[in-house]
Amino acid sequence: MKIRYMLLHAYGMGGTIRTVVNQANAMAALGHEVEIVSVVRRRDEPQFRLDPAVTLRTLVDQRAGVRTDSLGRRVWRRLRGKIVPFGEYAAAYFTERVEKAAIAYVASVEDGVLVTTRPALNLISARRANPGVVRVAQEHMNLGSYPETLRAEIARYYGAFDAVAVLTDSDRRDYEAALPGTRIIRIPNAVHSVNQTPSRQEHPVIVAAGRLVKQKGFDLLLPAFAQVAREHPEWRLRIFGTGPKKAQLRALIGEHGLSAHVTLMGRTNRLDDELARSSVYVLSSRFEGLPMVMIEAMTHALPIVAFDCPTGPRDVLTDGEDGLLVPAEDVAALAAALDRLVADRDLRLRMGSAAAATARAYAPENVMPLWDDLFTELLHTRTAPRLAG
Repeated sequence: MKIRYMLLHAYGMGGTIRTVVNQANAMAALGHEVEIVSVVRRRDEPQFRLDPAVTLRTLVDQRAGVRTDSLGRRVWRRLRGKIVPFGEYAAAYFTERVEKAAIAYVASVEDGVLVTTRPALNLISARRANPGVVRVAQEHMNLGSYPETLRAEIARYYGAFDAVAVLTDSDRRDYEAALPGTRIIRIPNAVHSVNQTPSRQEHPVIVAAGRLVKQKGFDLLLPAFAQVAREHPEWRLRIFGTGPKKAQLRALIGEHGLSAHVTLMGRTNRLDDELARSSVYVLSSRFEGLPMVMIEAMTHALPIVAFDCPTGPRDVLTDGEDGLLVPAEDVAALAAALDRLVADRDLRLRMGSAAAATARAYAPENVMPLWDDLFTELLHTRTAPRLAG
């Protein structure tokens, strides 16, 4: 079976990239012919390990820099593009050249399974892919987080797919309502391993991780942690990730007097080690798809404190058993939940043990066969009429 995965930037560090690379590696290990297509390339080497059997192809190499206009702004396209709408969060990547390269590649594929992994690429596949190819759209974000302009494009074009794969039951219900008659299937992302070193609950460290962007809500986490630090000054907060909000977050750290308590750790290739040496994981996002770093933290027997944001945390956690869910964007409630865990090691151990058990549902050996079965079924359905004739 030929399986092609299209990623915007396979050389990056995002959660979608990690999960798609894991999936590609698993499909290659099952003996399939697997290719990852990186629409753009801005780094020399991939950040996640690729199985040697997986082919990596780049459509537009941008390592020499991104073209800008006379005001220093990134050029999106000189004329409005044909497919990718402005409402897509990665629209700025899709210069005229990039969009044309993606369209040309999609149109050139003649067999096997083509998996696209974000709305921009899904829309290109829906509108330009060869109808003889099995097309699967992966959605890694909840439908309600998209602007209305993008939701309208999804409703208009996603019916062309053989299947649309979403991450949670909440997502499945939303996409079924928006796309009547289209096959919507829930397959969660898999963690890279559930056999991780458990936290011993010996270090007064809370961990958060993600891009330093508004979505991740670190501007809400800092004032919440400030309340915790006043009562428990020995505790520290470490935030892993990079992004455009770094300067704003540094300013907030200073404003709340947290310079000795909070560290912006930047990017790391050793997050598993950091999680094993911490005692609580906190998710402060305004919205999510399926928060994979949170689930990876659970594999280390870490209890979770999370905003009950759309979607993901409630689909994974049972409040009071493996973590604490608090109302979305409620800073005082987030502070109170953190304080509850910080003050009670026995509770952290009990919830951490339950979290590790919950995370086993996301083990590769449980998730990857679902993809293999789906692709096999779709290819059989596509070719069966020809064989019968």
